[in-house]
Amino acid sequence: MGPILGVVTYRVASRYERHKIATLSLERSGQPGDPASMQSDTLRPFWLGVAVLAAWETLCGVVIALRKLLRDTAVRDHDRILRSICTSMNDGVVVADRNDKFLLFNKAAEDMIGLGPMDVPQADWSAAYGCYLPDKETPFPADQLPLSRAIKGERVSDVEIFIRHPKKPHGVWLNVNGAPLLDEKGAVGGGVVILRDVTDRKAAEETNRRLSNAFEQTDDSVFITDRKGTIEYVNPAFETTTGYARTEVLGQTPRILKSGAHDEEYYKSLWATILAGNVHRDITVNRKKNGELYHAEQTITPMKDASGRITHFVSVVKDITERRKKEQLELEMQLAALVQKKLYPQSSPEVPGLDIAGSVFPVKAVCGDYFDYLMMPGDRLGIAIGDVKGHGFGPALIMAQTRAHLRSLVQTHSDLGDLLTALSQSLAADLDDDNFVTLLVVSIDIRTRQLTYVNAGHTSGYVLDRSGAVKAELASTGLPLNISPERGHTIGPRISLEAGDLMVLLTDGITESHTRDGDQLDAHGALDVIRTHRHKPVGEIVDCLHKAGRDFAGGLPQDDDITIVVCRVKG
Repeated sequence: MGPILGVVTYRVASRYERHKIATLSLERSGQPGDPASMQSDTLRPFWLGVAVLAAWETLCGVVIALRKLLRDTAVRDHDRILRSICTSMNDGVVVADRNDKFLLFNKAAEDMIGLGPMDVPQADWSAAYGCYLPDKETPFPADQLPLSRAIKGERVSDVEIFIRHPKKPHGVWLNVNGAPLLDEKGAVGGGVVILRDVTDRKAAEETNRRLSNAFEQTDDSVFITDRKGTIEYVNPAFETTTGYARTEVLGQTPRILKSGAHDEEYYKSLWATILAGNVHRDITVNRKKNGELYHAEQTITPMKDASGRITHFVSVVKDITERRKKEQLELEMQLAALVQKKLYPQSSPEVPGLDIAGSVFPVKAVCGDYFDYLMMPGDRLGIAIGDVKGHGFGPALIMAQTRAHLRSLVQTHSDLGDLLTALSQSLAADLDDDNFVTLLVVSIDIRTRQLTYVNAGHTSGYVLDRSGAVKAELASTGLPLNISPERGHTIGPRISLEAGDLMVLLTDGITESHTRDGDQLDAHGALDVIRTHRHKPVGEIVDCLHKAGRDFAGGLPQDDDITIVVCRVKG
């Protein structure tokens, strides 16, 4: 444009100057002008054109320079604004070019990661910044990092990376989105990623997951209702306990569990408590789907939102039916133990020439062991010791029944053989075939000190002389009671007692005391203990023998009832 303008100016100026020169010459003399003057006037348009051209070029240069200056200023302002925005963002921003050089690493990114831009190749990014897969153990592959993929032209969304290194020893969870950095022509010039710290969210999710697992796996029933009482969640234990499937109760109310055991005032009080924001705790009686009632410890806790408004209620229900039955049984056992204790002799009989002591050591509150002192016709003292098969409440009832029959029959049967035969037949009318009782009954004539006995399948008793030697064994003379009750029982040999003799009656709970290896104390071991302590009072001998059995077991729990009776003949 400038050269064209110069030429046009030059031509217009030349014509104008030639016309002006000709006019002046005619005016002066009517003669032609001076040639030199004419030549000078002729060059003037040329120089004028040159001057105009130079001025135009200068103007154009100034305009171009101003435009470039304004454009550069705008770019710098734009860049400054972008950097200011990135600096102010809560999200981390990282930009890198295709040569793995970081172009931008805002403060939020540095704070999250704990490290700033480092001059390391892309292959070392994962190791340098402590990047791990969600398992928190496996290093994140460097070529799969969102920024690496973005530089390759990929778009990535919601990639979770766990960051852990010396400056972040406890670790940080990041959610990362990435995209390629494109130029004006759409070519990939690098990559950009946006980082978001989701550590708190992950912690909350983990807490919720654990809480959910706890609800799902607990043996207690858990259900959640809205403020109006509509059930929104039940755990598997609820289904197991109540018999209702989850699909059957969602949208229902807890009224489906009402048993009728509680009146309306109870429920009004319950709702008043929880709507006031307080926790309700009580033992309730609920009804299962099949109509069965069960006892439950129930806790209802109000759930509040951030504003403190109650939105839901969480109910935790523990089925305590079996526990209640157990407690009831234990109570019954305690009462039975009190009754049974009264069935045992409350004190030893005072018999001239005899010192007697006996005691029962049950496994449970009640037991099937039995001992008794019987005043028999003919100025005789009867001592009975027995053992009902098993131990616990059932055998204790059989023991009480045996005692009652024996005490009744002893008044009408002077012969011990006839006595036990009649007792076996009496028990057979009431007991099942698989129940039996072993029983050893000793009769001591107080005047003559003659001892007779009948042993219905019971553990042998012993009579030791003054030196501790076995004088007589009161071995079995027949079958246990209720086994072939039609068969009679034979009386054992008569034994004459002398001063210093010691009679010991036992149940197998003491002789079968055993170690962890299965070794038993047996009768020989029990007799050795008696010999060692034979000079002590009879009550102490009983206690020493019991203690020896427990010591022999070496701390193993007692697994059978133990009964011991000791009688010494005084001089």
